Amino acid sequence: MPSLIHRTLSALLAIAWISVANAESFEEEDLALAYGDKSTISIATGSKQSITRAPAVSTVITSGDIEAMGATDLDQALESVPGLHVSMVHVAMNPIYGFRGIATKYNPQVLMLVNGIPITNVFWGDRGQIWGGMPLENVARIEIIRGPGSALYGADAFSGVINVITKTAADIKGTETGVRVGSFNTRDAWVQHGGKMGTLDTAFYLRAGNTDGYKGVVERDAQSNWDTGLGSSASLAPGEMSNSRKAIDARADLSSDAWRFRAGYQKRELGVGMGVAGSLDPNSRGHSSRLYLDLNYEQANWAQNWDVSGVVGFYNNKEEGDPAYTLFPAGSFGGAFPGGMIASPGHSERHAHASVSAFYSGFEQHRVRIGTGYRVDDVYEVTESKNYDATGAPLPGLVDATGNPALVYMLPHKRNVTYAFLQDEWSLAKDWTLTAGVRHDDYSDFGGTTNPRLALVWDADYNVVVKVMHGTAFRAPSFAEMYNINNPVVVGSPTIKPEKITTDELAFSWQTSSDLQNNLNFFRYRMRDIILPVAAVYSNAGDQTGRGMELESTYDATGNLRLTGSYSLQHSRDSITGQDSGMAPHRRVFARADWRFAPLWHLNTRINYVAERMREPGDTRAKVPDYTLVDLTLRREKFADAWEMNAMVYNLFNRKAWEPTYMSVGATPIPGNPNTMSDLPLPGRTFLIQLQFNL
Repeated sequence: MPSLIHRTLSALLAIAWISVANAESFEEEDLALAYGDKSTISIATGSKQSITRAPAVSTVITSGDIEAMGATDLDQALESVPGLHVSMVHVAMNPIYGFRGIATKYNPQVLMLVNGIPITNVFWGDRGQIWGGMPLENVARIEIIRGPGSALYGADAFSGVINVITKTAADIKGTETGVRVGSFNTRDAWVQHGGKMGTLDTAFYLRAGNTDGYKGVVERDAQSNWDTGLGSSASLAPGEMSNSRKAIDARADLSSDAWRFRAGYQKRELGVGMGVAGSLDPNSRGHSSRLYLDLNYEQANWAQNWDVSGVVGFYNNKEEGDPAYTLFPAGSFGGAFPGGMIASPGHSERHAHASVSAFYSGFEQHRVRIGTGYRVDDVYEVTESKNYDATGAPLPGLVDATGNPALVYMLPHKRNVTYAFLQDEWSLAKDWTLTAGVRHDDYSDFGGTTNPRLALVWDADYNVVVKVMHGTAFRAPSFAEMYNINNPVVVGSPTIKPEKITTDELAFSWQTSSDLQNNLNFFRYRMRDIILPVAAVYSNAGDQTGRGMELESTYDATGNLRLTGSYSLQHSRDSITGQDSGMAPHRRVFARADWRFAPLWHLNTRINYVAERMREPGDTRAKVPDYTLVDLTLRREKFADAWEMNAMVYNLFNRKAWEPTYMSVGATPIPGNPNTMSDLPLPGRTFLIQLQFNL
């Protein structure tokens, strides 16, 4: 392990020794209490239960964790989860949540929920190509499952499930305002309020922010490879990435008795990172707007032995480029595009859903959950202007291709989904619980799929829990993979099937003492029918296997010092080529120390070591360099009566680090011409300071 890690860990151990030796007892709550409820989780079965005995390998990140780490965006918080590495793709630096070695460009194998409701876009199966992050001021907790969850959640709960739970009136209690400024001309401001409005419990949140973004230098882009093959010099590389961002977020939460109404709105204007096609594009911007609405009903003891819940919701997402994206710069392709290869694709999609579920506890040893639902996924508008045709040949100027089946990249499509599930939590013997679930989903465009999950939990001793789990999951083909047309690179196939995965897990939880908790799990999986481009058409052509382990420990050295660490190890193999699947780290170490060194003062230190990232099969570039990043957050609580302050330093030692680019971005233009495109540089040392006022 690099000497930097050794030095930092030594410093942390020294801090721990000093703190233990002094055994100071400040008149503040212990850190173990300050982080909130980390002992329970609801995402595993749909109801709250002990995370130790939940039938899944799970992690909870509370609002206390978020504040202590100085995390301002969801990606920063998720990087603390064992077995999960947050990488990125070249388009607008969109995040890739790589669970256990499953890391793909559009990342459709991960299901993200907000308050239990999917926010998946059907166009690519991700959260959106103009995502722009999720701020955390209004987040109460994040629950994560590592492994499959299709038996409960259906499509895309494949390699992992992330549920972001926003704050209610009870979480806010009054009015909070905050501002944050820092490196790259970053400025954010927000206000949120929780209270009563007549009989309603109400919570509101509004945030606006912008940043110039990290202007990392790219030495070679996709156009550089074409220049090498064609003897041209059109590339803008070396040049800076375009990572600017303007964002607006608004949320409302209204509840009364068993009813709760939520609304959310997000607007983004983003630079395009390394460019939509992997060639630097400093001037284009992507625009998106997202609207979320849902009405929930949840009633315990609705009837004897019955708890019921239901939800109806609507989600609309609109994405477009303004002005048109420059896919390749002026003079590209041997001068065929004097002004550049240009396109302005846009699409709008809406999702409507309704579901109902119920728990029945009338059986002596069983707790049964049943549910059913219906969803409509509708890409109702597709727009495009471009200066090239379906073969990539130039057109005479920018042509409006909207609605033209001979030119537009896709026509509108709709998908209807119905589903039903059954889950039984069976106390089959003393200290033994078997959770068995199965769900069937029926899709109007490719048919049905059934996915079971079994989890046996054994309380082996008063402080030891053992879990054995088996499950299958599926990933529905995206509309782009099924219906793309007139794309010079790859087109869709309406006959492709869902991707499938089978996963086995063995997990141990050991409460060594009241101050030390250890968790260890082993996993293996096999992915089948992976959707890949073959001869410029999407096909079920891939097969991948993986195995690994995750170890995590939490030690409360004193009431004022908590040490947390995890070690993740995975190896995934492409079964077709026999080579490493690539892109995801084989090894990762995450360490964190939280020290309340004086009353109302808190210091958080984080170390993230990412190692052994191989390339995709067929990519001859050297493996991606390892990196170790150290972050610090200094927090001051309750000064001048109602103020709080956070000072954050990310990448404290200003280390150079990169995330890998995919081979298909800088694909070899001429046979024998190697792909030498640069990886994505991560920000250097970054400073932020945050002030918050609580009324």
